[in-house]
Amino acid sequence: MDSRGFKELREYFRTLSDSTRLRIIEQLARRELTVTEVARGLRMSQPLVSWHLHRLKRAGLIKMHREGREVRCSLDRARVAEYAQTLAALIAENH
Repeated sequence: MDSRGFKELREYFRTLSDSTRLRIIEQLARRELTVTEVARGLRMSQPLVSWHLHRLKRAGLIKMHREGREVRCSLDRARVAEYAQTLAALIAENH
């Protein structure tokens, strides 16, 4: 694996190391939600949830798009699968 791959994998795990972000992933695994719905489900302020969502988006784990005044969020399942494959390949290479 090249250094870029290691850097991306490190960022992936660093992003998932926060329990709030894991809870967001859990919610988005069920269905697409608005930022307001995520905040309500976590009983957290919308600005704090937005901060966590942007971390998840930067790591490529979620997609966000605007619909009118609302921002809708969904889990990027393909990207999560890529990270899982990358980790599996790393483990297989060194076995």
